[in-house]
Amino acid sequence: MPPGVLAALCCPLCQGALTGRGESLACPAGHAFDVAREGYVSLLTGRAPASGGDSADMVRARQEFLEAGHFAPLADRLAALVADVPEPGLVADVGAGTGYYLARVLDAVPGALGLALDVSRYALRRAAKCHDRAGAAGCDAWRGLPLRAGSAGVLVNVFAPRNGPEFRRVLRPDGLLVVVTPTEGHLGELRAALGLVEVDPRKEERLERSLGPDFDLVGDERLDAPLRLSHADVRTVVGMGPSARHVTAGELDRRVAALAEPAQVTAAFRVTVHRPRPRA
Repeated sequence: MPPGVLAALCCPLCQGALTGRGESLACPAGHAFDVAREGYVSLLTGRAPASGGDSADMVRARQEFLEAGHFAPLADRLAALVADVPEPGLVADVGAGTGYYLARVLDAVPGALGLALDVSRYALRRAAKCHDRAGAAGCDAWRGLPLRAGSAGVLVNVFAPRNGPEFRRVLRPDGLLVVVTPTEGHLGELRAALGLVEVDPRKEERLERSLGPDFDLVGDERLDAPLRLSHADVRTVVGMGPSARHVTAGELDRRVAALAEPAQVTAAFRVTVHRPRPRA
């Protein structure tokens, strides 16, 4: 855990500062949290979330698909947005998964530090090694983020839960929040053919409801990326998302075999940029 990242963390139980103590992190009140051998620290408290986040198979598929470069245009756009922020300091990726997007951002902003936050221990094992200027910590965004108030210059949130009040608390007053959500056209060619989970048609409304009280929208753009996917790629992109839990392997193979190869598919993203609203 880079020292600058550790300095931004706080105890999820009492909000005290965390310092290294052997193979764990501890606060002055005596709460201690073990650092896993893979390098991440779990700051989850209480009962683990029911879903447990992405499974090992989902994380493996995500790593394979992203490292093949299929969503590189999105990673490049995120990196460009953060690179325009003067002295971003700490960039925290909430729902970071494997840390792919965070690593691309840190490559583009040499002076920044990174923190990958996720609920899945399988994702954190990979995110902890995504970049030499990044750390990784387990947390449930709905319960709160283990960060000091105003400690982050940038928050990144890609296809992940959004806790508006917490995002506002941990961002600097001049900080930036970048959110990525899928549009209704995202992987549309596959959703119809394979019977995948549909994009929530009220996603934009939900985004406004979750962030509107705490943030002002200062940027809104669509980013479409044409993809040419082999049948193996199609199985991988299905395996990394929620549809992995809804289609049996045998049925998926049957449906994929009926597709043209390569399959012409569209990745369709909405990228929004938000500034914290001044406090009353």
